[in-house]
Amino acid sequence: MRIRLRHILLVGLLTVLIGTAAISATRAAPADMTLTLAAYSVPREAYGALLPLFEQQWLAKTGQKIAFQESYGGSGAQSRAVIGGLEADVVALSVEPDVTALVNANLITHDWKQNDYAGFVTDSVVVFGVRKDNPKKIQDWADLAQPDLEVLTPDPSTSGGAQWNILAAYGAARRGFVTGYDKSDDGGLKFVGDVFKRVSVMDKDGRTSFLTFEKGIGDVAINYENELFASQQAGGDSLMIYPTSSILIENPVAVVDSSVDKHGTRAAAEAFVAFLWTPDAQRIFAKYGFRPVEPTVAKDEAIAKQFPAIKDLFKIDEFGGWKTVSKDLFGKTGKITALINSVKGQ
Repeated sequence: MRIRLRHILLVGLLTVLIGTAAISATRAAPADMTLTLAAYSVPREAYGALLPLFEQQWLAKTGQKIAFQESYGGSGAQSRAVIGGLEADVVALSVEPDVTALVNANLITHDWKQNDYAGFVTDSVVVFGVRKDNPKKIQDWADLAQPDLEVLTPDPSTSGGAQWNILAAYGAARRGFVTGYDKSDDGGLKFVGDVFKRVSVMDKDGRTSFLTFEKGIGDVAINYENELFASQQAGGDSLMIYPTSSILIENPVAVVDSSVDKHGTRAAAEAFVAFLWTPDAQRIFAKYGFRPVEPTVAKDEAIAKQFPAIKDLFKIDEFGGWKTVSKDLFGKTGKITALINSVKGQ
């Protein structure tokens, strides 16, 4: 039987096999069943609250003691780790293409999008984190192109959050919300290039990128809204700036068929995924700065006030959907890949 692990790094053979995926855990009493969750790094604290709640509910319902083994890292890195041998029963990733990669690898064989939420468990938006008192006077996207600015955003080759950040910048410009840039594809690409001329550090994931910012590096961090919530709740003095235009971030979750069939954990894994859309779970996500997708929770007056409306909020459909974006923008010969490589001299 697999043993519950949380809050320490697994080393040795597992590290060799899965490379970039970091497994964390603590030892507990033997469980009747263990589920492995592979997630992108940003919602780690939220899952820290969600998992014990589900464990309690599962025990009360079935009499079985369930435990979780957790792995957190960049979304793309996590997806590749599962393809490479990390036997995750459930994946909670940043972008749809990272789940699609598991479908293409025949690891997910059911229609993971076939529910009322299209498979997305939380929403968010791209925002800016700036220093106390906002010394650079950053108010909107155009301010990120000023020559004396140091910008932080993760690496789009490993981080789904980085791809959301870039799409937000690209879309804002091509939709006409960045002063000084043409309302066109060319204008959007030029703006992204100008921003990346100011990017000093590209960490592997959104969480690491914001931790770098909190260490005093950079003037502005482009990141998930919830990262700023978490920082402020922890007593940080970073300010959150909402741009006029931003993209709706939709984060997917799915059961990994190959793993649950091997481990005999399908019922528990499916119950856990369903639990994530319950009002109780969605309120926990909201507490940690994620926009709930369950309508009754999203409409709660206190929760709604927590998440300001964006004047121009657009979706991935703006670019033809993820299938188009993954190939034409972020593929090996994609426009944004080529642009960033050029700017960074690669």
